[in-house]
Amino acid sequence: MKYRYLLASILIVPPAAVPVVQAGNNPAEAPTREVQFLSGTDNDHTVTWDFFCTGGRKSGKWTRIEVPSCWEQQGFGTYNYGRDYVTYGRKFRFADEQGMYRHSFRVPASWKGLRVNIVFEGSMTDTEVEINGKPAGEIHQGAFYRFKYDVSGLLDYGGDNLLEVTVSKMSADHSVNRAERYADYWIFGGIFRPVYLEAFPEKHIPGVAVWGTAEGDFHARVELAHAEPGMQVLATILDAAGNEAGTCRASVPREPGTDMVELETRLEDPLLWTAESPNLYTARFSLMKGKETLYTTAEKFGFRTLEIRHGDGIYLNGVKIKMKGINRHAFWPETGRCLNPGIDRMDIRLMKEMNMNAVRCSHYPPDRSFLDLCDSMGMYVLDELAGWQNAYSTQVGEKLVREMVTRDRNHPSIVFWSNGNEGGTNPELDDDFLIYDRSGRKVIHAHHRPGHDFNGIETNHYESYQSFQHILKDTLIYMCTEFLHSQNDGGGGAGLHDYWELMYASPMSGGGFIWALLDEGVVRTDLGGAIDVDLVNAP
Repeated sequence: MKYRYLLASILIVPPAAVPVVQAGNNPAEAPTREVQFLSGTDNDHTVTWDFFCTGGRKSGKWTRIEVPSCWEQQGFGTYNYGRDYVTYGRKFRFADEQGMYRHSFRVPASWKGLRVNIVFEGSMTDTEVEINGKPAGEIHQGAFYRFKYDVSGLLDYGGDNLLEVTVSKMSADHSVNRAERYADYWIFGGIFRPVYLEAFPEKHIPGVAVWGTAEGDFHARVELAHAEPGMQVLATILDAAGNEAGTCRASVPREPGTDMVELETRLEDPLLWTAESPNLYTARFSLMKGKETLYTTAEKFGFRTLEIRHGDGIYLNGVKIKMKGINRHAFWPETGRCLNPGIDRMDIRLMKEMNMNAVRCSHYPPDRSFLDLCDSMGMYVLDELAGWQNAYSTQVGEKLVREMVTRDRNHPSIVFWSNGNEGGTNPELDDDFLIYDRSGRKVIHAHHRPGHDFNGIETNHYESYQSFQHILKDTLIYMCTEFLHSQNDGGGGAGLHDYWELMYASPMSGGGFIWALLDEGVVRTDLGGAIDVDLVNAP
C-alpha cells in the first residue's frame, strides 16, 4: 500500500455464510455459489468501515465512512466536475486525493478448501487491495467495472481477517484519466458499488454465456473449473412459472486442460423477449458425476434475435423496430453514483410512462440491478464502454471490455455494445466484445460527426432537422445516439414531434436517444446541502 497507518481495528463481523451443502442427487440441494457481503448492498444499506482521506475535507486522520458511497457525499475530499480545467469561468480545485479503507471480517471455517474471491462491483478509480497485509493482485484501473481476486490463500478461516483498500481518485494510467475524468459529469471518488466474498467448491462452474434465438435455438458456453473427463453439464430450461421447458447436456471432453463446454437445443414456440413482451426464462446448469450433482448455478435469459439489415433497418424477431430512447446517467443527488434498485426501477418506470422503449447507458456500464430491471420491465439498452471524448489504451481497454461483457452478456435487454462516446472509441477493441459474447450482438460507435458509421449504423449527434432529412436519404441506418440536447433547458424536447415524425416515417431511421433523462445537480456536503449543477454543465 502507498500509505501505512496504524489503527486498532474494530472488528465488524458480518452474518456467517451458509455452509456448503453436500453433493446429492437433487440439483436444488447441490452446492452452489455462496456470497458474504463485506460492504452494504446499496446506498440505503451500508456498512461502516475505517477511512483515511489524504486531501481535501476531513483529511489527514482516521475516521469512519459508509460503504458503498462516494466519499465527497460523506464529507471527504474535494468536489470536481469533469475535465480538470476551467469550465465557463469556474475552476474547481484539482482533486487527486486517495482514500484508504480498512475493514475487519470473518469467514466460516467451513470455507477452508473452497475457491474464495473478493469482488468489487465498482470503485473510482485505481484500486489496490490487500488481505492480511498481502496484495490480492495487481492494481485495478477503471471505475465502472466489476473486478475480482482469488484470495483463497490469504484468508484465516474461522479467524479475524483485515481488508485494506487504497482508492486513488486519479489513475496512474493516462488513458484512464482521459477516458473517465476528462468528461462531462461529476467526478466522484470511492467504493461506490458493493464489495463481497464469493465461495465455490473445487469443482464448479465459474461463468456461463447463455442466449436464445427467436427460432427457439438455445445456446450456452459453460466455463468449468477442475472438471474431470466423463463428467457432464446438464442444462435445464425453466419458464417464468418454473416449469421445465427443455433440457440438454454435454460431456466434459477427454482432452486435458479443457475448461469449456458448449450446449445447444431447440424449444418449440418459446415466448419471445421484446420491450413490449419481456418474457424471461431461467437456465439452470448442473455439473454432474454420474447421477451425483456436484454444483449448480442459474442464469436468466430471453429468446430473441436482433438483426441489422444493411440498407434497411434494425429488426427484432423479424419485426423492424425504432429506438424511442434517452440517455441516462447513474446518478442520485444525495449519493452520487451510489444507487439502489428502487432508483433504477423509478427511472425505468418514468421512461416507460413517457412512451420510451430504449435507454443508452451514458457513458459507462450501469449497476447490475438496472440491467436486471430492463430485462424484466422491457427496455432496449445500449451498454457503453466508458470514454467521453478520449478512449482507453488498448492494453487497459482489453481488460475492461472483458469485465464489462462477461458481467452483462446474458441480458436480453442489451441490443448493442457501444464502444465509447464520440472521440472515446478505440477501434482496436471492437473485436474484443465478440470474444466474450458469441450471441451475435453487434458493436456500434457513438459519434458526434458523420463518417464514423460502424456495422451499417450511423449515429452522429445533434444534427439539425434539415441535416437529419439529408442523412435519412443515405443507404446507412441512422440511429442518433444523442439529439435535442437539454443542457440548461436549452431546448430539449422542443421540436421533438417534428423529429420523431421524420424518424418514424423514414425507412432508414433506427430511432434516437434524447440527451438526457435527468439533472446532475449534486447536493453539496460542503455547501450546507445546496444543489450545485456547475453553472450550465450539469442541468
